[in-house]
Amino acid sequence: MKLFMIKYRRRVLLIVFTALMVTLATAYAQESGKGATSYSPVDIREEFASIMARMKGATPDIMKRQMDLLNERYDLSDRPAIGVTMSRGKGVQEGVRIKLPKNMTWGKLAAMSPGEIREKGLFPAGFFPLPFPNHPEGGMLFPKFQIDEIKKQEERDLTRFDLEFDLPDHFLPEFPAPIYLTTRPDLGDVSKGKLVTIMNYYELFNGILNPKQLEGLRLLVTPFPQQQFNQTEDRRSEKPSRGVACLDCHANGHTIAATHLVGDIRPQEFRHRLDTPTLRGVNIQRLFGSQRALKSIEDFTEFEQRAAYFDGDPVIATKKGVNILERGSQVHFMAEFQEILDFPPATKLNIYGELDPAGATPSELKGEKLFNGKARCVACHPAPYYTDNSMHNLRAERFYKPRMINGMMASADGPIKTFPLRGIKDSPPYLHDGRLLTLEDTVEFFNLILQAGLNVQEKKDLVAFMRAL
Repeated sequence: MKLFMIKYRRRVLLIVFTALMVTLATAYAQESGKGATSYSPVDIREEFASIMARMKGATPDIMKRQMDLLNERYDLSDRPAIGVTMSRGKGVQEGVRIKLPKNMTWGKLAAMSPGEIREKGLFPAGFFPLPFPNHPEGGMLFPKFQIDEIKKQEERDLTRFDLEFDLPDHFLPEFPAPIYLTTRPDLGDVSKGKLVTIMNYYELFNGILNPKQLEGLRLLVTPFPQQQFNQTEDRRSEKPSRGVACLDCHANGHTIAATHLVGDIRPQEFRHRLDTPTLRGVNIQRLFGSQRALKSIEDFTEFEQRAAYFDGDPVIATKKGVNILERGSQVHFMAEFQEILDFPPATKLNIYGELDPAGATPSELKGEKLFNGKARCVACHPAPYYTDNSMHNLRAERFYKPRMINGMMASADGPIKTFPLRGIKDSPPYLHDGRLLTLEDTVEFFNLILQAGLNVQEKKDLVAFMRAL
C-alpha cells in the first residue's frame, strides 16, 4: 500500500509539473514571439474588458474581408428551385453559384489538364478550401436563427462578440429540422416543428424513447463548458456562459451548418474549416472525427467533450471546465439515442436504395445511370446509403498552387470521409468545409476533379437524381 501511495504521489507530481511547464512555455512563446506551439495560451495577461473591446473593434473589418471573399467566389442571391424543397418545405437553392475566371466556361475548363489549370491559375476561387470567418481565431460559430431560438427557450446566449456567421440563411439547412426515428417510422417527424432543447425534450420524447435513450437525449441537450463559451477571461461570449450542447451544432439531430475548425491539425493556418455534418443515419457509419481516427459513435461522443470542444487541447480543457463523461452509462446512453436518428423518407427509392422506375422521372433515371457509370460517383457512394464508409484523397491540389487565403493556407485537404448521400438535399452546403453551396456546384467540382467529362444535360440529370435520394 505504501509503495502504491508513493507511485501515486509521483504520478500526480509529474502531471502537475507537466502542466506547469506547458503553461510557462506557452507564456514564454507569447511574450518572446519565438517558436511555434501546439498549445493554446493558458495564463491570460489581458483583462477581459480589454480583450472584448479590442476584438469587437476589429469585427467589422474581419467580416467585411470575409464577405468580400464570398462575393468574389459565389453568386449569393436567393434563387430556390421550382418545386424542390427540403423535408419540411424550405426551398432548395439551384444553379451553379461558383464564379468562373474571366472568359472561361465550364466546358473549356473541364477540357484542360490539372497541370494546365494549375500553371495558368484557372482553378475557380469557389473550389479552393473555404476559410473560417476569422481563421486565426477559429472556434464554434452559430447562425443567428439558432442563437435567437436558444436565447428564447433557455435564456442562454450563443452570440460571439468577435464574429458573425458568414453564409446567408438561404444556403443553410431548414430550421428546425424534422426528426425521424428508426424505432418509430410510423410517427414521421417527432419534433412537431420545434427545436429540441433542455426545456422541452422530456415533453416531446417521454413515452417514445426508452429510459436510456431519454437520458442520452438529456445529456445531448445539456450545455457544458466549451472553448469559446465558458466562464474564463478568454471566452468569446460577453457574459460568462454555461457552455454549449451537442445538439446546438447538431440541432434536432441534423445540422444547421454551424462551423468551426478541426482540432487535430497544427499550426493554425493549416486547420480546416468544418461544416457540421448531420447525425441522421449515423448508425450505418463507421468512421468519426475530422481525421476519422474514432471507430464508433461512443468514441466520438466521449472525445467531443474531452478534446474537440476545446480545439483538441486537453490543457485548456482543464482550465475551462472539461466534462468527463462516464463511459459505461452516459456515453452509451447518448450514443443509443444518436443511433436511432433516421434519414428522411425517400419515396422514390425501393428497398435496395435504388430508384423505382414506376415513380421516378426520366431525368432522375438518367441521373442514376450516370451516377453508377460515367460520373463514377458509385465508386465512393454505393447504395443503399450511398457511402462506402471509407476515406478518399481527391488530391485537388493538383489543380492549384498553395496560397494563403484570409489567414488560411490553402494546400492539400488530405483524405476525406465519404459522407452518406441519403437525404443530401436537406444538408447544404457541401464538402467537409462547406465550400460548395449547391448540388450543381458539387457536380461541377467533381466533374472537374474526377475528369468525368459530363455534358450540360448529364449534369442536370445527376442533380435530379441526388435530389431524389
